Amino acid sequence: MVELHQVAKTYPGTPVVQALKPVNLRIEAGDHVAIVGPSGSGKSTLLNLLGLLDRPSEGHYLLAGRDVSALSERDRTAIRGRRIGFVFQQFHLLSHRTAAENVALALLYTGIPARHRIAAAHQALERVGLSHRLHALPTTLSGGERQRVAIARALVGAPDIVLCDEPTGNLDSHNAHAVLDLLENLNSDGVTLIVITHDPGVAERAHRQLQILDGAVSPADVPEARPTAGTLA
Repeated sequence: MVELHQVAKTYPGTPVVQALKPVNLRIEAGDHVAIVGPSGSGKSTLLNLLGLLDRPSEGHYLLAGRDVSALSERDRTAIRGRRIGFVFQQFHLLSHRTAAENVALALLYTGIPARHRIAAAHQALERVGLSHRLHALPTTLSGGERQRVAIARALVGAPDIVLCDEPTGNLDSHNAHAVLDLLENLNSDGVTLIVITHDPGVAERAHRQLQILDGAVSPADVPEARPTAGTLA
């Protein structure tokens, strides 16, 4: 599903900042991979590259076998909309829109008619256990429910990959466990799950952990009994 070949990211300036050192990375379809690292380690840079929000300074990124490194911005946007879902620490929900409307907005530029967007949003919310909160405003939802709406929004376009950036960072322990259980269930249904985190408790629930430190990615020290998933090529 994901192949990085000597992908690196450098930001110009004085001095030049190499946010991500050349990395070779392979993640198979259906994997659940955690990428662990402290603040400033390069996690966000890697997430932006994987999510086609930024371009590598060097190297090649193959997504489902297609080199997406040098595509036009229009093509990258189209691929991102079809293949990638995002779940962030901040929920980024519109307070004046219902849960269903927030989810349906993810399909706004897909050409899908409005009635079908709403129907898809209802299905996505049912999938995350919120069929009873379709018409609730975010201000009336708990933190865990708001994150479930955000997950439904990530899923509504049936992406191949869901990228999660500190998905439990704003949740208490009870809601954090519930959200992680939900993400694992989605992964069991075939969604490729990549979680960026600094929390060892979140990372240990993945099939495999990778560590990023000072822009360098390496295998994390995980028990041998764990099934292998994302691998460094």
